[in-house]
Amino acid sequence: MDRHYYGDHSLTIARHPSETDERMMMRVAAFGLFADERLEFCKGLSDTDEPDLWQKDLTGQIQTWIDVGQPDERRISKASGRSDRVIVIAYAGRTADIWWQGVKGKVERLQNVTVWSVADGVADALGKLAERTMRLQLMVQDGDVSLSSEKVDAVAIRWNVLKAGAA
Repeated sequence: MDRHYYGDHSLTIARHPSETDERMMMRVAAFGLFADERLEFCKGLSDTDEPDLWQKDLTGQIQTWIDVGQPDERRISKASGRSDRVIVIAYAGRTADIWWQGVKGKVERLQNVTVWSVADGVADALGKLAERTMRLQLMVQDGDVSLSSEKVDAVAIRWNVLKAGAA
């Protein structure tokens, strides 16, 4: 996880009308965790053909497909076929556990798929960071991840790896 990546990103984040602060901030945290010059926010909720974030190479091939939430196994399978690496970041505690039990059998065979379940309470804490204009800092050090703002103390982001994909 420690990648020695140092970057400043000015982001404009489109928020779907049905999206909660918690989900939006989970997308922001995912961006920070996998930050790269070519990582982009996508339509996600409003377009079933796009993830929440993706990273494409110079030819337009999807290198990394990142979904936040609880996508169905068809969506994960489709993403696996379209991209080199798929990352699913589930949240919402017990609901995420139930979702995983439902898709686990079909998703486990997909070699390029990684699935994380964010620890209980993390999404709620991240939601409290949400403001119209934000200045955030994400720090990854020795495997510990925290996201902080100028107005709210750092939120420790912890997760369980439900499925590790091939690197």
